[in-house]
Amino acid sequence: MRVDRFRFKFPSRGRSSLLLSAAAAAAFTAAASSTSGESASLAADGIIRSSRAISTIAFVVADYKYSLRGLPRDSEDYLFKLSEVHLRSAKKLLKLCEANGGFYVKAGQFVSSLRQVPKEYTSTLSCLQDKQATPYNFADIKVVIERNLGKDLTTLFLAFDEQPVAAASIAQVHHGVLNNKQEVAIKVQYPGLEQRMKIDIMTMAILSKSISKVFPEFRFERVLRQFQQTMSLELDFLQEANNSQRVATYFRKNKAVKVPIVFRVGTDLTTPQVLTMEFCYGQKVDDLDYLQEVGINPAKVAKTLMELFAEMIFVHGFVHGDPHPGNILVSSQGNGRFNLVLLDHGIYRELDEEFRVDYCQLWRALIMLDSRKILDLGEKFGVGKYSKYFPVIFTGRTIESKSALGIQMSKEESKHLKDELRYLTLEDLTSFMDSLPPDFLVILRTDGLLRSIIGKLGVGRHVRLLAYAKHALYGVEKQHGSKGFVKNTFSRIRINITYLYLKLLLESMGLLSQINDTRHAVVNKLKDLVHGILQFFHISMFVL
Repeated sequence: MRVDRFRFKFPSRGRSSLLLSAAAAAAFTAAASSTSGESASLAADGIIRSSRAISTIAFVVADYKYSLRGLPRDSEDYLFKLSEVHLRSAKKLLKLCEANGGFYVKAGQFVSSLRQVPKEYTSTLSCLQDKQATPYNFADIKVVIERNLGKDLTTLFLAFDEQPVAAASIAQVHHGVLNNKQEVAIKVQYPGLEQRMKIDIMTMAILSKSISKVFPEFRFERVLRQFQQTMSLELDFLQEANNSQRVATYFRKNKAVKVPIVFRVGTDLTTPQVLTMEFCYGQKVDDLDYLQEVGINPAKVAKTLMELFAEMIFVHGFVHGDPHPGNILVSSQGNGRFNLVLLDHGIYRELDEEFRVDYCQLWRALIMLDSRKILDLGEKFGVGKYSKYFPVIFTGRTIESKSALGIQMSKEESKHLKDELRYLTLEDLTSFMDSLPPDFLVILRTDGLLRSIIGKLGVGRHVRLLAYAKHALYGVEKQHGSKGFVKNTFSRIRINITYLYLKLLLESMGLLSQINDTRHAVVNKLKDLVHGILQFFHISMFVL
């Protein structure tokens, strides 16, 4: 992306009015599908949110235009100014998301987990992952529950807490007790949500087309389509119930994983807008104070977390698409034991089987330092010359790296990579992301969220590498299906031996690196000591 290729045009007053009129029309059109009593309120609210969005985007575009004008792209001034504008723009978008709420918050959460956006955006918008929404008035929530379940609350529940235990951007959760004394969590979709989504998506579509004319290198419309598909899945609680039951089946023998039971079979407690499930106690997976209080080792939590998602990705090919800390609880079982409670099963991705196997092969090649295989798989994935960046993306190494896997790159490697990346244009990045299969983008998003969690838990990257290595091996073996008891037994032994080899390789490299770091530290301390002694003698001689 060259500065002289930008064709910025700050939206004129007339153009802003045109955009605002289009947004207003979108609001009224979407609201028309709701009941007459809700239409005016939805339309007015939609116009306010749309106006706020249009003005924010106009200022962002203008900021990029005037801050970067005349600066050569490969200059230090350009890079410095670009980072400043990214940060200012990200803060403006954060305020927009917080002010508009609802789907704007969901959009901000979605963007914060994308690997292809500048770090200033991901770091600034990431706070939306833990954002608690303002709960709806219980009278409105009660109407939604009783309309969906067809009965009065007092008939359905022995007890029902009117104060929600959690409130997010599209739903809030209440604690209740069924007539059989079973504790349940009732997830209730906010009233008028589908109409609000139509309004907000229409506004975002209008803005994305306008921005794409200014920044043709970005693919805002593609991101918006992905976001819309994700939201459509999340608004169907029956689909969420199906996903939950499927995952529970996969991990039924894993005592470290808990998927809340959905009360659906033989009952009328779950509908597209109301989801009733088993109530589970616990705290967010990255709550270090809680882990310390109950005596749970954060490293064990990180290992269990990575094992859980590695099995989803590499073995089952059915991946939870939103693993932020609020959706994963740690539940203490006493004496340092725990299980992970997996919540919010609205967004899942079923991986294409051929992609799943190729992705397993890619991770095996990454661990085994097989650069030829990495490049071959890159051709298969359709990314061509960009496949050499796979090791950087996933393991923090260059494809020619000889440094310890799972350890930070040497200064020389880092400098070489930085110099190489300086010559990558935004077109290169866009071309790379566009060429990746859709399944790959989902994996990148999920992996980014997981890395953030284990980083907060203070655990080294080797935990993630080992989990991926182990399940990549199992995933490749799954491709061949059942071979009979004897062959399956030998196959499992072979996998375990390979895994132990990889584990030994990673841990020995880590140990060598620690020894090397210690040696450097000792040498530096000796140098400081010698320097101090010489300085002492120099001062003494000077005084004498």
